[in-house]
Amino acid sequence: MRDLFQHLYERYHQDLFRFIFYMVKNKEQTEDLVQEVYIRVLKSYERFEGRSSEKTWLFSIAKHVTIDWFRKQKNQSVITGIEDEIISAIIEDEDPLPEDVVILNEDIQLVYTCLHSCSEDQRMVVILRYLQSFSITETADVLGWTESKVKTTQHRAIKSLKGCMNEVHNKEGVPHV
Repeated sequence: MRDLFQHLYERYHQDLFRFIFYMVKNKEQTEDLVQEVYIRVLKSYERFEGRSSEKTWLFSIAKHVTIDWFRKQKNQSVITGIEDEIISAIIEDEDPLPEDVVILNEDIQLVYTCLHSCSEDQRMVVILRYLQSFSITETADVLGWTESKVKTTQHRAIKSLKGCMNEVHNKEGVPHV
């Protein structure tokens, strides 16, 4: 079991952490949810049939854990802001984190902010497709959807992001996206 955990941790931990963090936007909660994902994975690994990639299977579990958490939070307010000190403390990594790049580029920061104007499903698609670089097929596998639903949701998410960005730009007097 220890070898399995080590393998999964080394291979997928940073991507898994980022995926959940983009959804919940709270470092401590992300750490708790990542731990829950690993617990579920280790408990059910012997039932993994290999019908999808290990990564797809792991992210599917992460999606379910995150959605379960959102359901429990339904009557509570979810943190929507990100403080710079949280961003810099997310994970130790030699590569720049997406959050570090966001700070440097206002348009990317605006996209990140507007991501929360999207529905939960749209956010998951954008995170998986553009931030985690999953293919349409992999995204469909993780979410348990058809490829067509992924494409439709992605299209709607992009439309929602553009609308939010245009709205912000209108308020600031900046040309449209």
